[in-house]
Amino acid sequence: MGKSKRNKGGRGSGGADDQLDGGSDADSVASMSTALSDLQLAQATEHVSSQEFVLDKYVDELYEKRGSTREKALGALVDAFESFVLLGLVENKYVTLLSQFTNSIKKGSTKEARLACRAIGLLAITLGAGSSSHEIMDESEPQLLRILQTWPDAPKMISALDCLAVITFVGATDLAETQLSMRAIWDVIHPKSGSNVGIVRKPKPPLLAAAVSAWAFLLTTVGSSRRNTDSWKEPITFLTSLLEAEDRAVRIAAGEALALCFELKLLDVSTSEEADVDSDIRETSGSKNQLFLNMQALKAKISGLVYSLSMEAGGRGADKKNLNDQRDLFQRISDFIKSGECPEESLRISGKNGILRVTSWRESIQLNYLRRFLGRGFLKHAQDNDLLHDIFDIKIDRVENMSTTEKKIFRSEEEKGRALKLNKERRLAQERKQNILNDQYG
Repeated sequence: MGKSKRNKGGRGSGGADDQLDGGSDADSVASMSTALSDLQLAQATEHVSSQEFVLDKYVDELYEKRGSTREKALGALVDAFESFVLLGLVENKYVTLLSQFTNSIKKGSTKEARLACRAIGLLAITLGAGSSSHEIMDESEPQLLRILQTWPDAPKMISALDCLAVITFVGATDLAETQLSMRAIWDVIHPKSGSNVGIVRKPKPPLLAAAVSAWAFLLTTVGSSRRNTDSWKEPITFLTSLLEAEDRAVRIAAGEALALCFELKLLDVSTSEEADVDSDIRETSGSKNQLFLNMQALKAKISGLVYSLSMEAGGRGADKKNLNDQRDLFQRISDFIKSGECPEESLRISGKNGILRVTSWRESIQLNYLRRFLGRGFLKHAQDNDLLHDIFDIKIDRVENMSTTEKKIFRSEEEKGRALKLNKERRLAQERKQNILNDQYG
């Protein structure tokens, strides 16, 4: 699992609310609202068992044959995962949940599969880094890779990309696992000819922007030590070409990915690379110099394109908000390339000390991606989810964030604890006193 942080307003493939374009029908909304109300009621009545009963009700509905019933249940569970950090309720039943979620991906409609992808990602975030999330990655990855390899409709592919990126970010335990997911995502960004039909698929802008964002999100976990400049030349060159794409979302996603490449020094030819001599193939000094010159030329090209995008004129009918977002982003990238000054941002998560600070492109990309994926649930998870606390180094006063009911329960438990401690101390004191008396008069 990679470290993290940054940026206002998610960029890339869109916010959580528009990830499921078919999810706004009256039945689904009513179902999710009911789920949320039921969970809130269970929480207000201070019964964890009531919350568990509500969740079990929707889990049972995932076994129903009727697709619309499973869709409503998935929508309700997604809503619950967003609205609450349900670690205590799902850590012992995640295997059951995962089994039904993957079954919905395999056999359900596009809408059901997309909801299931989202549910799997949220389940991994809820459980946090560890063996459970690694198991989630292992079990669901084959289904997600199959979607990316068969190229169904774009919305389903975007949901699979998001899910794959999140479960790999949380669950991967080594570089090889991360690279496997990154290669699958790169095949969507820059697909090669199929072995049978010889046709090169071309992703449409929303899918391309989502794939670039997912790839960059996982690149944040690789680290600058895991680099060989020559191996990064091809992807960086292709990302550079995307800065000239017609679609603004694609340009923005590519810009953020390239800013990260600069930060990780993937365009720099290191001293070790210059001095390295392979035992079988001895590189000439000319080839080393050529690599250096190629990367310098690529840097200059990126710098020029970034500056142009930071100054782009609007023109008639231009979307001013998105244009301003683009200008702002590329101005910050341009400043970073010139001076090395990283973007900074602070978000108040709660109270006086609950501050999330971002000081690098790596942290910025991670924050943007998780904030977009969690949607309206980001603040709740930033306050109560230990995974996000570890990623963003957030210090939270948990009592300060509790509702009135939660504070009463917490204080009641504290008082019980103090009473038990005092009783134990009294008992031990009496026993010591009795032992002393026994020694004196025994």
